[in-house]
Amino acid sequence: MIRHAVVLFILLTTVCYAQHPSLPSSFQSKTIHSPEGADIYVRWGGTGPVAVLIHGYAENSDSWAPLAADLMRDHTVVVPDLRGIGRSSKPEGGYDKKTQAKDMRAVVTTLGFDKTVVVAHDIGNMVAYAYSAMYPDKVQRLVVMDAPIPGIEPWNTILLNPGVWHFNFHGPDAERLVAGRERIYFDRIWNDFTGDPSKPDEDTRNFFTPTYAQPGGMRAGFAQFTAFSTDAKDNAVFEQTKLTMPVLAVGGEKSFGALQAEIMRHVAINVQEAVVPHSGHWLMEESPEYTVNLVRKFLE
Repeated sequence: MIRHAVVLFILLTTVCYAQHPSLPSSFQSKTIHSPEGADIYVRWGGTGPVAVLIHGYAENSDSWAPLAADLMRDHTVVVPDLRGIGRSSKPEGGYDKKTQAKDMRAVVTTLGFDKTVVVAHDIGNMVAYAYSAMYPDKVQRLVVMDAPIPGIEPWNTILLNPGVWHFNFHGPDAERLVAGRERIYFDRIWNDFTGDPSKPDEDTRNFFTPTYAQPGGMRAGFAQFTAFSTDAKDNAVFEQTKLTMPVLAVGGEKSFGALQAEIMRHVAINVQEAVVPHSGHWLMEESPEYTVNLVRKFLE
């Protein structure tokens, strides 16, 4: 009887404490107006050198919870929501990554910072690359995780892969198809790119989905992809001048793997390669400890 009661208590405790990713509660928050026409929601905390974490699609800034909790011990960690995502505003335009890099610069300078390290994942990579190309003297180190960069080889080969169907799924009809079915749409993306079918877990999926289901959320999310042709043209110019800061290119073994470093070697001269064993695309969900350790070692 006692043993059964203990088991029940453990199960109930597990259920009660199951939770979605969340940045440390000690972080401050603020909405910053970007001169480029968006209001960017940002949280920050910790002390020490500044690290800017830029999230990707199908998630928001809370996806950085494991890394932010670790880095805040000896860094000031700045974690914005990209325009159109999370608690940032959802303007009609400005989803090219060059404009979003300017959003990030407005966040950094408004908070009183200047030079930083930048860590990015997924579409965040594209914003981080534009930021590093536009403000190379302001980026001390760059970490990119598991995503291509429009226009940078093998971009054209990647576009032929049916697995990236979502790159071309956007527009008013796509919005109508997904309305009220956002979870089905995101499940397809989460499932297609994971190395572990249980990750992201149910709580995480239930948390991120409504943030895109809010008014204008899917239109703004799709706009990230609509801008890829503009991004490719901008990146063709950026590519003419190679990045010189140290770059860590991280790929999940079951996703981009070593290809991430191959991509970055087209645009940077000092690239370190890292592959996260057994992981797919969702590195913070699938292999947080290993990935956090990679980043921390690179930043030290």
